[in-house]
Amino acid sequence: MFQSFTVTARPEQGPPRLAALRAQLAARGFAGFIVPRADVHQGEYVAPHDERLSWLTGFTGSAGFCIVLPGIAGVFIDGRYRTQVKAQMDLAAYTPVPWPDTLPGPWLRAHLDAGRIAYDPWLHTADEIAKIEEALTGSAVTLVPAENFVDAVWKDQPAPPCGKVSVQPLEFAGRSPAEKRAEIAAGLKEAGQATCVLTLPDSIAWLLNIRGSDVARNPVVHAFALLGDDARLSLFIDAAKLDDALRAHLGAEVAILPPEGFIPALRDVTGPVRIDRATAPIAVSQLLDEVGTAIDWGQDPCLLPKARKNPAEIQGARDAHLRDGAAVVEFLAWLDTNAPGDLTEIDVVTQLESCRRATNALKEISFETICGSGPNGAIMHYRVTEETNRKLRDGELMVVDSGGQYIDGTTDITRTIALGPPPEGAAEAFTRVLQGMIAISRLRWPRGLAGRDLDPLARYPLWLAGQDFNHGTGHGVGAYLSVHEGPQRLSRISEVPLEPGMILSNEPGYYREGAFGIRIENLVVVGEAPALPTADPERKMLSFETLTYAPIDRRLIMAAMLSPGERDWLNTYHADVYAKISPKVTKSARDWLQRATAPL
Repeated sequence: MFQSFTVTARPEQGPPRLAALRAQLAARGFAGFIVPRADVHQGEYVAPHDERLSWLTGFTGSAGFCIVLPGIAGVFIDGRYRTQVKAQMDLAAYTPVPWPDTLPGPWLRAHLDAGRIAYDPWLHTADEIAKIEEALTGSAVTLVPAENFVDAVWKDQPAPPCGKVSVQPLEFAGRSPAEKRAEIAAGLKEAGQATCVLTLPDSIAWLLNIRGSDVARNPVVHAFALLGDDARLSLFIDAAKLDDALRAHLGAEVAILPPEGFIPALRDVTGPVRIDRATAPIAVSQLLDEVGTAIDWGQDPCLLPKARKNPAEIQGARDAHLRDGAAVVEFLAWLDTNAPGDLTEIDVVTQLESCRRATNALKEISFETICGSGPNGAIMHYRVTEETNRKLRDGELMVVDSGGQYIDGTTDITRTIALGPPPEGAAEAFTRVLQGMIAISRLRWPRGLAGRDLDPLARYPLWLAGQDFNHGTGHGVGAYLSVHEGPQRLSRISEVPLEPGMILSNEPGYYREGAFGIRIENLVVVGEAPALPTADPERKMLSFETLTYAPIDRRLIMAAMLSPGERDWLNTYHADVYAKISPKVTKSARDWLQRATAPL
């Protein structure tokens, strides 16, 4: 199994660790310390060595941070985790803080009259620190770069990862590393920038057509890189990760250097130097400032080219989703036959992974499978463990959010399944969520619009009923890379225009704490909208192509609530699911699929 069900942190472990941290701070004259979720590469998913936030607090979510003060330890969590955090932390020691409703700067001013707040400059970006410092202007509270005090008290901290690196074949990458480096270097030269600092693992993996194993579920490489305007690159990486074939793949224009060489190289680098203030550790700019090297702030130049998937990557995504869709259908057919019975959530997760493994193409799961039945379904990022595992029960809903990593693509799919008659109000809410998902799927929009412009359409049916969900409608997805990829998003805070080739999730939901959760998710890719006889010829429009093919539970759909257009979309989608997936599954699954995709 890729997935484990062990408990990785317990609430009772937090208070003594918090006390040890406070003792360290007091001994060094600090009033507080900021503990982020991120690692030095600003990864959402981190290696065990970097799980400082969960080690200290017990909270295992993929976003958030803690600010430790003498009298309070605030754990800042967004809407996805406000239920989960209550079960994972000792609430006598830690205080959940709704974020971004409450920002760290104003919170610090409210809870501290004066004092120095330490932070590890390798774990925070320039943007993060600048926003907090701006909010503290005029107060007696100051931020000070310092050593990592969590590491100082974490006595059994795991070693940093040293996963092997592999080549991503050109047939799936679509473009050679030399082409990519030349394109990025040309942009640097045009902007008058001599060098660019690359710190994001997926940017480096994309640029060099390599994949790694330093972080579970995400085939990324922990490394830093400096790219010059001559397209030559210095890669700072543990040599133990590389074999001769990988070195030959990188070629003579990529210098392989040890990680400890990164700081000296920064001090010697030729400027102006491009740094992404939103993703690079602030330690990088601080080092350059120390030696007087000119900094030219700018977005990581790999972000948008990586997000705009080329034809080979898009075809790979299609192929991966058909393979994955067949595995999901085999799983759903099995579930319909056996649930609820004596099945538990762990049984469900295990069976789903077995179906994906049976493809003989699965490299990894793309994240820990979320399988929440009944009230656990309302915990948006619920992770089942041996302690939380519960039996499936008749009359409940179950949310299963999962994905696979294949060499040709990354998948992410959510289905909500009825275990017998649904709870009161669940079918109506499910149908509203479905209407929002269909609205995004059918959408055509003018070029230049961003995720924030599209996000409300997924919420409109819920809003009419006074309902909503506390997460974005969708996130970007990589090409056999991170399942959560920026900068594109379907979110009310996303200002990045959507462009052809971008892959996103389309996943509205609804959650009733203590009762049930609902989420329906397909992946989609942006493309040119098909021509319409009524369209203005000068108005260029975009639309989504659906990549995910698996049935949506018809037993939860209130057909009378659907418009004719919504019903037509769903029936056409289900017909496509049957046509594309039925040849790839067993006869029993095919028979089940025929019933599951019957028209409304």
